[in-house]
Amino acid sequence: MFAEDDPLLDFAPYLHKQPRRNSITPDLQRAFVLRLAETGIVTSAAAHIGRSMEALYKLRKQPGAKDFARAWDEALRWGVLRLEDCALERALTDAAYNPHANSMLCFILRYRGQYRVDARDLVPGHPIYEWIREDVLEEEREKRRARSGRQKGG
Repeated sequence: MFAEDDPLLDFAPYLHKQPRRNSITPDLQRAFVLRLAETGIVTSAAAHIGRSMEALYKLRKQPGAKDFARAWDEALRWGVLRLEDCALERALTDAAYNPHANSMLCFILRYRGQYRVDARDLVPGHPIYEWIREDVLEEEREKRRARSGRQKGG
């Protein structure tokens, strides 16, 4: 989705003074930022690079990690915008046969208007973020169940 020369990746990663085998290297930091921009979900991006959220939040607070934190915030902004677009697309395409689609569509449009929430405010724990996140995760669970059912039956 993002090219290696994407400006999103133009940040100075945190460099560990005494790296260990489980350190979050510059390559892992960039992979985390990319995945966060794709999903808008910190736990998903952390799992993608095989590190815990706690380790990433700890790294983010380190002296010298300011640029990593800036890239994280920008990636989260992109990810949340993507979640919003996915929710809008889903509401529009499901409107004919999903009774919840119209309420989802109204909800999204309300926040795209004059009362729109700044995407930088949509962080884990924010009600809108969690609502969209749960919806996306439920859709992923349904897809896994459907694939599992096809594998068992076929």
